[in-house]
Amino acid sequence: MPEGDSLFRAAARMRPALEGRTLVRFEAPTLRGERPRPGERIEGVEARGKHLLVHFAGGLSLRTHLRMTGSWHLYRSGKRWRRPRGQLRVAIDADNGWQAVCFAAPDVETYRRDAGEPRPVAALGPDLCRPEIDLDAVLARLSAAPPSTELAEALLDQRIAAGVGNVYKSEVCFACAVDPFTPLRDVDEALRRRLWTVAHRLLRANLGGGPRVTHAGGVAVYGKPGRACPRCGVAIRVRRQGDQARQTFWCPGCQLPPKAPAGSADSPVPVANSGEEPEESPLGFL
Repeated sequence: MPEGDSLFRAAARMRPALEGRTLVRFEAPTLRGERPRPGERIEGVEARGKHLLVHFAGGLSLRTHLRMTGSWHLYRSGKRWRRPRGQLRVAIDADNGWQAVCFAAPDVETYRRDAGEPRPVAALGPDLCRPEIDLDAVLARLSAAPPSTELAEALLDQRIAAGVGNVYKSEVCFACAVDPFTPLRDVDEALRRRLWTVAHRLLRANLGGGPRVTHAGGVAVYGKPGRACPRCGVAIRVRRQGDQARQTFWCPGCQLPPKAPAGSADSPVPVANSGEEPEESPLGFL
């Protein structure tokens, strides 16, 4: 599933191609809801957490959620698609020759903005990819979560704060040297504030494209079970966590419960990202 930074980059790349242009053709074989009409102006493209929204002048907005299978691609009209037509979920053709195509997304719907946003969007917490976040609002939402909720699961909860996915949940816990299986009842306000501040900083640091960097040289623990921890040398472990049994990667040597003796210093958090990422499509979902 793409993380918030991937959706933010996709919206940024689609915006110059679609925003302010006239809709020429709209195709969406699995759409729930009304269809925008050719001739309408495309007013905007934005990412909200893991949702991508396209707004039309007639009052409709398109919402897609990619989950594990979906991707948005950007093509010049008439160019061959890199995915089979059977996976088409949305095709938006603009009057400037650009075509935005969504493949294999399970959630595709439109809603009328004057009726309010659908619950999947309206229920989202502050978006951690935005330049500024209301951290007090995040902490207020966090305080409403069951005290038995494990920390990594709370980081994934888009109702608390939007944007963190499976990579960042593991990397944020590593950066803060905390056990991802710690229940929220054992996480004090200072540590909560620090965790979501680091999540915001890591996501923001990776909005420019290129390989994702959360630690010197790439990622610290995600996808590296059995390898030596870059901070203390203990073998990194992986375990299924939560109702969806998603993988959590952590170092048992230096990621300790908050009440345990403090480990070594935190890993540095990057302030910029660089390099190039191989892409399947111009929007780079792999």
